[in-house]
Amino acid sequence: MSEPSFSEALRNATWSAHESAEGEGYLKALMAGRLSAEAYGEMVAQHYFAYVALDGVSRALAGDPVAGPFVFPELYREEALVRDLETIYGSGWRSRIEPSGPTEELVARIERTVSWPGGYVAHHYTRYMGDLSGGQFIRMELEKIYGYRKDGGVDFYRFDAVGSLPRFKNDYRSRLDALPVDEAEKARIIEETRVAYRLNTEVLTDLGRLVRAEPVA
Repeated sequence: MSEPSFSEALRNATWSAHESAEGEGYLKALMAGRLSAEAYGEMVAQHYFAYVALDGVSRALAGDPVAGPFVFPELYREEALVRDLETIYGSGWRSRIEPSGPTEELVARIERTVSWPGGYVAHHYTRYMGDLSGGQFIRMELEKIYGYRKDGGVDFYRFDAVGSLPRFKNDYRSRLDALPVDEAEKARIIEETRVAYRLNTEVLTDLGRLVRAEPVA
């Protein structure tokens, strides 16, 4: 039996963590339509802080031989998240949001990867491949629940600029498999991806307080 490719090894190493993230109480309540739009906005706000950090590192590492192949300006999420937050909270959205403790930890971890391109790849993979995959199902459900359409509400889950999502994800996996790093660095990237999944899951776990505060939408 041949050795799995790096993209397969990365997926296999994080699959149990991926399932854990999907099982969080907040996400279950959200997808069941039990939360208000404002409670949904709390998740969007945490994504905003994480993606501002991630996209900032993307710009800084665009010319790096390891990180550069994963820098896609068409993926940047800040503008879409601003539209979503304006739709949910109105023009004063900035005064309504703040990063949670887990989000601050995640943001700090992302920002440190500006000096470690392999770590950047781990966090980029964790966020973007999730939103390009399961995130599309979440978007469709949220459109039904809250009535959102284009230009605000769930735009951060829209990736129209990349064209075919299956084709893009296949290209992304090919870039992972072609990473110009040795086996030791690949192992470090896999471990950082596990850390990234854990931190993102902790953000969702913290949002569970909204489920307890708002048991019925």
